[in-house]
Amino acid sequence: MNKNIRFFSQGCKYLVGNKLKIRKWIERVIQENGCITGEINFIFTDDSTLLKYNIKYLNTNTYTDIITFPLSDEEQVISGDVYISIERVRENALKYKVSLEDELKRILIHGVLHLMGHEDISVIEKNRMTRLENKYLKIYTEN
Repeated sequence: MNKNIRFFSQGCKYLVGNKLKIRKWIERVIQENGCITGEINFIFTDDSTLLKYNIKYLNTNTYTDIITFPLSDEEQVISGDVYISIERVRENALKYKVSLEDELKRILIHGVLHLMGHEDISVIEKNRMTRLENKYLKIYTEN
C-alpha cells in the first residue's frame, strides 16, 4: 500500500476517516489507468484559502471546492497537491442530499482525475468526468 497519498489540514480542522481504504482505492484507480502513484497530498482547507489560490493561480474570482496542482514531470506518474475546501464540500453535500463522506469521496477522485489529465471545462468534459467519478465511486463501495 502506497503511503505517498497523504492528508493534511490547513486553516480548518478536518480529519479523514478510512485513510487506508481511501489510499488503496485511489491507488487502484491510478493503476487501472496504466499509471503509477507518485506523491499525492490532499490538503483540506477553507473557502477563503481556495479563493485566494483561485485568484492567484487561475485568475478566477470565484469559490470552488477543489484546485489541483499536478507536480509530476512524467506523464505516467501521478503526483500533485489537491486543495479541497471542506466548506464547499459540506455545502455541496447538502445541495445534492448526500453525506459529507460521499461528497468528499467524489471530490477526492475528481482531484485524482484532474491529476491524470482529465478536464471539466466544457459540458462534454464535465459529463465525462461525472461518468468516471461514478464508475470509481462504485469501485470504492465494492471494496
